[in-house]
Amino acid sequence: MEFRPCIDIHNGCVKQIVGSSLKDASDAAAENFIAGKDAAYYACLYKEHHIKNGHVIMLNHRQSDYYEATKEQALKALAAYPGGLQAGGGITPENAAQYLEAGASHVIVTSYVFRDGRIDFENLHKLMKETGKEKLVLDLSCRLKNESYYIVTDRWQKYTDVILNHKTLDELSSYCNEFLIHAVDVEGKAQGIETGLVEMLGAWNGIPVTYAGGVHTFEDLRKLREIGGGRIHVTIGSALDLFGGPMKFEDILEFVR
Repeated sequence: MEFRPCIDIHNGCVKQIVGSSLKDASDAAAENFIAGKDAAYYACLYKEHHIKNGHVIMLNHRQSDYYEATKEQALKALAAYPGGLQAGGGITPENAAQYLEAGASHVIVTSYVFRDGRIDFENLHKLMKETGKEKLVLDLSCRLKNESYYIVTDRWQKYTDVILNHKTLDELSSYCNEFLIHAVDVEGKAQGIETGLVEMLGAWNGIPVTYAGGVHTFEDLRKLREIGGGRIHVTIGSALDLFGGPMKFEDILEFVR
């Protein structure tokens, strides 16, 4: 297990939000924390502690009035820690190179590789042509519906018809270097991890997977490590003391070591 830090940017600010509350129409979200420091500050902190493969996520859609301010923050973070952070949010073949050249180690993509609720392999191949498999992370964030975990897109607002299971992971793992998977129903709620999802991911033995959602105590971390067999990496957002939560950053680093 590795700790993969996050820098979530919404309306031009570093924030922690309740994932299921995000709305494009009004650029609104239920906020757990709004940082007084910019994205570059957190990037420098992660660099100081030699933590790699964290992610910078731009939570505004590209038509938002806040998009340019959010993008500016993301680029500052990448410049502060070249090669140390992954970048996601509105990534396409047309702009992927910009973020890689700006310092991103990988680009993270969801919405572009789904169309009409299904995997768009044509778009997936276009992305791979621009980034290469080794610099592409697929975000397969999901929500529970009818006792199955369905991948959701467009900042977690739209359900696809694709169920996240071992077959889907096997199929998509040949196109990317890692998976990032938010359990959207518990994201930002500090109510514990999505156990069923973690069990499914822990039973799969493939490329690296980073899980995010609901971790708010060290007992959650122990459970994640046990159920996931130590193979699943973890992101902690709202529960981290850097973002107003109770879990100390240094204690988390010590735990994963």
